[in-house]
Amino acid sequence: MTLDEQPVGFMLPHWAPRPAPPRTVMEGRFCRLEPLDPARHARDLYAASELDAEGRNWTYLFVGPFAAFESYRAWLDEVAKADDPLFHAIVDRKTGKAVGVATFMRIDPPNGVIEVGNINYSPLLQRTPAATEAMFLMMGRVFDELGYRRYEWKCDTLNAPSRAAALRLGFRYEGLFRQAVVYKGRNRDTAWFSIIDGEWPALKRAYEQWLAPENFDAAGRQRRKLTELVAAARGGD
Repeated sequence: MTLDEQPVGFMLPHWAPRPAPPRTVMEGRFCRLEPLDPARHARDLYAASELDAEGRNWTYLFVGPFAAFESYRAWLDEVAKADDPLFHAIVDRKTGKAVGVATFMRIDPPNGVIEVGNINYSPLLQRTPAATEAMFLMMGRVFDELGYRRYEWKCDTLNAPSRAAALRLGFRYEGLFRQAVVYKGRNRDTAWFSIIDGEWPALKRAYEQWLAPENFDAAGRQRRKLTELVAAARGGD
């Protein structure tokens, strides 16, 4: 549309700032996400992270690895107080143990923008249906429950697994912010990805198809890949 012969964005006549994410549980079939409670989650999370013997999960995060439980617990005690980033423990429903964390961060209610970050999946969570379901549950909260317009994923551009995960999950690559961050004494060029609200309904159906019981055989192997379902949802673009 135009305004005094100048192009402008489309109008949002019914837009209102969105609520901040609540500190409530998100329930799935394979996992549930609970607001981080160090008293309940710290021991399980530390034990799970110790299975990553080389500490590779911490390479692209702003903190860690932690050499002792006490320092890890102190860090959890601090971050659990914050509303942004809002930390969640990912709990395996089979074992009842916390096996990973993820956050809502850079929460921007006036513009309806929110980022998922601080993702740290222990070896107990990696490459499991729960790993994907956790991201699906967070997206559902953002778009269906809270009505946000934009969901972001950012990572060090050298973090190839994170870039691949973003694309598998249906995020679109938007570009590179060069020399955006200094962390752990080194440079980070940041890769940006996003999902917007208009894309969510089709992506939601793809996730529901992938997570459905009939998509897994008796040994728990997937019959259709999420990447195939996401591509189909987008018409193959």
